[in-house]
Amino acid sequence: MEILDTTLRDGEQTAGVSFAAHEKLGIARLLINDLGIDRMEIASARVSEGEFEAVKSIVDWAKGHGSLGKLEVLGFVDGTLSLDWIERTGCRVMNLLCKGSYKHVTKQLNKTPEQHIEEIAEVVQEATRRGIDVNVYLEDWSNGMIDSAEYVFQLIDGLKHLPIKRYMLPDTLGILNPINTRSFCKIMLERYPDLQFDFHAHNDYDLAVANVYAAAKAGIQGIHTTVNGLGERAGNAPLSSVLAVLHDQLNIKTAVCEEKLNYVSKLVETYSGIHIPPNKPVIGEHVFTQCAGVHADGDNKNNLYCNDLLPERFGRTREYALGKTSGKANIRMNLESLGITMSEASMRKVTERIIELGDKKEMVTPEDLPYIISDVLGHDPVENKIKILNYSLSLAQGLKPLASLKLEINGEAYEEMAAGDGQYDAFMRALRKIYKSLGRPFPMLTNYMVSIPPGGRTDAFVQTIISWEFNGEVFKTRGLDADQTEAAIKATLKMLNKIEHKIAVA
Repeated sequence: MEILDTTLRDGEQTAGVSFAAHEKLGIARLLINDLGIDRMEIASARVSEGEFEAVKSIVDWAKGHGSLGKLEVLGFVDGTLSLDWIERTGCRVMNLLCKGSYKHVTKQLNKTPEQHIEEIAEVVQEATRRGIDVNVYLEDWSNGMIDSAEYVFQLIDGLKHLPIKRYMLPDTLGILNPINTRSFCKIMLERYPDLQFDFHAHNDYDLAVANVYAAAKAGIQGIHTTVNGLGERAGNAPLSSVLAVLHDQLNIKTAVCEEKLNYVSKLVETYSGIHIPPNKPVIGEHVFTQCAGVHADGDNKNNLYCNDLLPERFGRTREYALGKTSGKANIRMNLESLGITMSEASMRKVTERIIELGDKKEMVTPEDLPYIISDVLGHDPVENKIKILNYSLSLAQGLKPLASLKLEINGEAYEEMAAGDGQYDAFMRALRKIYKSLGRPFPMLTNYMVSIPPGGRTDAFVQTIISWEFNGEVFKTRGLDADQTEAAIKATLKMLNKIEHKIAVA
């Protein structure tokens, strides 16, 4: 099965998404080198000068890595204008956008089918003369099959003698369902057994992945996707879900490396600014998290609640949530990962405390467990060797925020001041000064997330969750306070003591 990824073309048609040139190049390199995507649609012709330079940089990179044939650019039936643009970039494959329904050709172009076929043929012949391969999109093909199937057949009959490599069948408005998708694809395959077809799904009815399943089941050999399901309106078929369905449900092999999916998805999330829903299959933050205690218990007894979507396949790990539905099994799983053991009586007290926190809708993370244990059982498994004795933060209009910090490390006090781009940034700069002066290692902040309960109250608690990386390990700490900066400082103090504890036991 061939996978064409169109994140850089159709995916960039997501409202509010515009990739910078270096981001496009980075995504292309990851998709081709790390994931092993068969083909990539990287742009639309004639969009802008910036788009031209972006495409050229990707083409130049691909030439040096033997991947030029994997790159494709959308072109139009516009004489030689699109061809000239594509040729100047150095790309050698054009995906020619044609009209796949009678309504589109007569209402949008105001032309007869015969005129449209003649103009397409001229572009294809000219592309061939220039050494550029051509695939053809039958835009609005799904409506064409519903309303004007004879036109679809007339169009292909008029083109099939031309050197067109693939005929791409888009559900442009996302109107198909798995039943008519399979039916229409089988009609095309049986009527034209010598032609090669792709299927291009849109997700308006949340059926894109199901329709991909139906198309592949019918025998289609090329599937179009985007990373994270980016795309026009409700988006395209997400690469991650498509791969899981092809590999597991249909036993169809692809060349794509599943293990790199999560990393690429997170990078595209960062570049696009479009957040991945936490419950999105395969790549969502929570999809490999068991919440119910009975599930954790079952996993501990021969993986009773696991399916073929094992997180390790996608470079992830299974987690066990802590909250009001947690049972002792969830908590035990988290404690084992931290190397902590306790009696049944202590476990019961900790479980009650976590359920109490869950009823307040507070998020409990595995990193919070040592502190909860300390609070509930009256002892401190993570000794706080680092304490904040005092700090002062100032904010004035027209001036950079300032922070003054007094920190105690193993009984010794240290002071520093620093300016920053925000109050927490100033605090962190002062903290780093102290650590640098002592030659102590300091982690890298990798993610910073703030949440408040719904309702919009100004006195609501702020929850700050910060991700850190230290010696190759990624972990999170949480702070809760009515002030966002205070919450972040509490999370930071947890981080300092967590690392101090790790260093002490290493």
